[in-house]
Amino acid sequence: MSAKGRKVLGRGETMAANYAFGPLEDDVIIKHRLLTRTTTTRGEPPLKKLQKKFTSFVVEVEKDEDNYGECEKLSRAFLQELSTFEIPLLKSKAVVGANVREKDNFNELKDDINRQILQAQADIEELKKQLEDSKIERKHKEECETIRKLIALQPPRSETQKIITELEREIAALEAENTASSRMLELRRKQFALLLHVVEELQTTLEEDQKSLIEEMLIAAEEQKSGLEDANGGSEAMVVD
Repeated sequence: MSAKGRKVLGRGETMAANYAFGPLEDDVIIKHRLLTRTTTTRGEPPLKKLQKKFTSFVVEVEKDEDNYGECEKLSRAFLQELSTFEIPLLKSKAVVGANVREKDNFNELKDDINRQILQAQADIEELKKQLEDSKIERKHKEECETIRKLIALQPPRSETQKIITELEREIAALEAENTASSRMLELRRKQFALLLHVVEELQTTLEEDQKSLIEEMLIAAEEQKSGLEDANGGSEAMVVD
């Protein structure tokens, strides 16, 4: 390839030639050539050679001359060329069959892989669920262990029961003392009420006695005053006489 047919590219890029067709068109052309076998890399294309052999045989057969030997020769050449042309076709057929089987195997392998992927996903989900359950179970165990440690720090049940019995005894004693205190308080309340009543009566009696005493003192004073007036009146009468 000449330098004119190349293009200098930057670092990391490939060298490309100026082709008349694009990559997609090249694929179509190559596929057509492989199917029809009209071209070859070396020599004349097999199909054209077969066509020439057949044309030569037909032309020779259509002649009116006594040419059986030449026709037989051309016939053998055509059949030999046909066999030569058929061998690659058989090879291609075998390759196609192998490719089909390989494709089927690939599809089966793909389906198997897809099933394994689905199974793996299901297993992952199941493991996630088991992990969550394990976390919850572990949390419950840790909580139970914490409660167990707290219980272990507490005194034995017999000692606790002994303390409870002692407390119940103290509570009963306090309740009895409270009942006695309540009764005593009620008695003291009644006595105090009675004392107040007596005090009120004494106060009333004293007030009445004091009032009577004052009245008696006023009466005595009045009487003394009257007596003095009477005495003074008699003295005056004696002086007049």
